[in-house]
Amino acid sequence: MSDTPAIEASASQLGNLTQFLIWVAEQPRTYADIMKAWRTSCPRLSAWEDATSNGLVDLARRPGGDAPVATLTPKGRAWLATRQAGQFATER
Repeated sequence: MSDTPAIEASASQLGNLTQFLIWVAEQPRTYADIMKAWRTSCPRLSAWEDATSNGLVDLARRPGGDAPVATLTPKGRAWLATRQAGQFATER
């Protein structure tokens, strides 16, 4: 049994989702930033939708902030850490 939190995404979407989570983890991103950088009409490249529907990111307004920002949830941080650990293990 794996310690990776279960999510719903096809294998082809996992790389895109991982890159999206790395990008969000770098700093909180506004919804406008996300749509500018990650908007797509291709159902195979649905990183934002996959991340939100699987509970990997949360969009919330911060005190004193103008716009809601997306940050990784605990599940998102755990999923990303497991994915990155697996990637580094295979590169050795």
